Amino acid sequence: MIKSTLILIIFLFSIFCKAQDLSLSALSIPKELKENANAVIRNEQININILAVDEMIVTQKRTVTVLNKSGNTSAEMYEHYDNDTKITKLSAVIYDAFGKEIQKYSKGKFLDVSAVDGGTLYSDDRVKYLDYTPTTYPYTLVFESEYKTSSTGFIPSWVPVSRYFVAVESSKYTIVNSPNIPWRKKNLNFTNFDIKIDELENNITYSIQNQPAFEPENVSIDFREFVPRTIFALESFSLKGTLGNNPNWKDFGLWMHEKLLKGRDELSPETIAIVNKMVEGVTDPIEKAKLVYQYMQQKTRYISVQVGIGGWEPIAANLVDNVGYGDCKGLTNYTKALLDAVGVTSYYTVVYADDKIDIDKDFSSLQGNHVILNIPNNGKDIWLECTSQTMPFGFLGDFTDDRDVLVVTPEGGFIKRTASYKNEQNLQATKATIQLLESGNLTATIKKVSTGIQYDSSVGLERLTQDELIKGYKTGIWSYINNLEINKAVLDNDKNAIQFTEDVEVSIQNFATINESDYLFRVNVFNRNSFVPNKYKDRKLPLKIERGYKDTDEYIFTIPTNYKFESLPAATEIITKFGEYKLKFQQIDETSFSYSRELFIKDGVYPKEDYEEYRNFRRSIAKLENLRIAIIKK
Repeated sequence: MIKSTLILIIFLFSIFCKAQDLSLSALSIPKELKENANAVIRNEQININILAVDEMIVTQKRTVTVLNKSGNTSAEMYEHYDNDTKITKLSAVIYDAFGKEIQKYSKGKFLDVSAVDGGTLYSDDRVKYLDYTPTTYPYTLVFESEYKTSSTGFIPSWVPVSRYFVAVESSKYTIVNSPNIPWRKKNLNFTNFDIKIDELENNITYSIQNQPAFEPENVSIDFREFVPRTIFALESFSLKGTLGNNPNWKDFGLWMHEKLLKGRDELSPETIAIVNKMVEGVTDPIEKAKLVYQYMQQKTRYISVQVGIGGWEPIAANLVDNVGYGDCKGLTNYTKALLDAVGVTSYYTVVYADDKIDIDKDFSSLQGNHVILNIPNNGKDIWLECTSQTMPFGFLGDFTDDRDVLVVTPEGGFIKRTASYKNEQNLQATKATIQLLESGNLTATIKKVSTGIQYDSSVGLERLTQDELIKGYKTGIWSYINNLEINKAVLDNDKNAIQFTEDVEVSIQNFATINESDYLFRVNVFNRNSFVPNKYKDRKLPLKIERGYKDTDEYIFTIPTNYKFESLPAATEIITKFGEYKLKFQQIDETSFSYSRELFIKDGVYPKEDYEEYRNFRRSIAKLENLRIAIIKK
């Protein structure tokens, strides 16, 4: 009887194991990988097979366990394709928490859509993706894909740790260069990771196992600055049927000029005559460039057009001139052609926009996601953003400032650094005249002047309607002020000085707290900065202050006539390596006093051991930002 029971148990267990893959069960994930994780990469295998200069096959199989709703961003089940890339395999299987299969998807069940948004006029970029909505957590997906492409300019890189809150149980990347095409590789941020590398003459394998998830930390270096990454580039490659040459940046830039730009800068005789008439009598090349830039801004608008040698070749200048629109490549090339027509030298420039990422000066390859224009100017280069109809001449803002870029010239490519806006250059100067009323209400006139990156942050206000502007002040800029009314707001955008001015008149009901003898109020009315970074028991990442800036505030307060000063706070000064904070009060007469404040934050990267010191600096500031003083009845 016992023997029969044992046989039955074994039989039932075997059926159970067949119905469920225990290796896919969320229960089999090591405890340490679940800590701080929303998802776990159970097994990732990426295989790159380079068969020729114009032939590459990319295969991947990725198993991911999604632990909760926030982990759905790691449930990536999609593959891109275009006219040069064919998806040959595509499938997905979903399993429940115990490894039991609950859904299977073949290639035909993936949705097929354009890979660009409605702001793009045309692109052959498409994507097949799976729109899966989970009903329970955790769940596991197994996604497999393979595609074949004739474009070898973009070799998929290995980024095993792709985001915060994602652990990696196993990731393996193999690249095979069968024809032994000269190639280069670069391993980034490997030092603090247990990565195994098996390298032969024409193939390399990277692998990592049991990597816990990372948590984001306030005021830290960017994620890409500390996670491991490997990049590859062929010295001879194909891009949409065009052969490329890439031994170094100079030769790569020469290829770009000869194959992507040359012959696409022609303009009609009529347009050449118009711009030359426009600059007639102007001898200074920079003044000519200003006139041409304004002409381009008034004549064109931005529309994304992802065609022409992998989206890298610009629309011809004469076509942009005819239709009045283009993408960053087309508009930049068009502006360059206009400047050529009036005898001003400029260069097409490739850049990473938005996120502050450098073109890797030591590793030539197809990099960047945007194009701007460079005008040499005796060592003080001028940079133009050609996709904006409102950007001042020579101003980049935080979209493309202070980063290494590739400047493409007829002699080849060169790495330069764009203009930067550092620390005190990013100034916001506020002056206010404030009347405190006996009722506890307040009226004030404010003048705020912003330059540098603070100009960039404020200038968008001029695009708002009056109602939107008032709402922006009440719910955004001064959201911490209760009972605020905006009575008047006048904006001035001085593009020549690159200075934005806000003249605002406000009233605040019940601003002060009044009792029988005291009248209590906060002195920093219009620029309160109470930011304090989080506290960490075990800080892991370096401290990085991305942007330096300076705020100065000068307020003149007039108090009700039936009140008097008992005393004003003493001056305060905090000076650290991270910046400075200064406060000063001065009585003007019996009914008025001045309040002066200066907050200066310096950009920089500091060791993690400095974080607590920085946090204490910000805590001290936050406390003083909420300083209240009292006046008493006469």
